[in-house]
Amino acid sequence: MNAKTLNKVIEDFSHLPLDDKEYAVEIIRKQLIEAKRVAISKRAKEAMVNFRKGNSKIGDIKELYRDLESD
Repeated sequence: MNAKTLNKVIEDFSHLPLDDKEYAVEIIRKQLIEAKRVAISKRAKEAMVNFRKGNSKIGDIKELYRDLESD
């Protein structure tokens, strides 16, 4: 969405009655939550693929810090 379109949405939103604004915010919040769930799910699937391919390491926090410091 470009800035002009977003500004139009915001302007139109400002002209809505309070009840409609609250309803719109509720819908947008739920859509954002769902979008985050989808992103987390996608990332988890990618992580599992990398784990199965052996592209990730297993260890405790001390091992993680040692590994990070060696890079």
